[in-house]
Amino acid sequence: MRVLFGIILGVILTIGVAFISDSWTNGPATSGSLEPGMVEHRTMVNWDVVGDNVRIVSQRAREAWSKLSHMVSG
Repeated sequence: MRVLFGIILGVILTIGVAFISDSWTNGPATSGSLEPGMVEHRTMVNWDVVGDNVRIVSQRAREAWSKLSHMVSG
């Protein structure tokens, strides 16, 4: 049980730290606006893609649960 809790906590911390890190960085600068010596800050995660993937996974899980509950009840 401790191992499962540790894995879940590790995943939550990893996602949380990535989100906080991405929210504190500036948006990506265009290549023409960089001056010599400046570092371009880019996000680690494309959060729009993550949101779409989570939506798709939850929709598929709902469909699978619906099919399973109809098979069990019918």
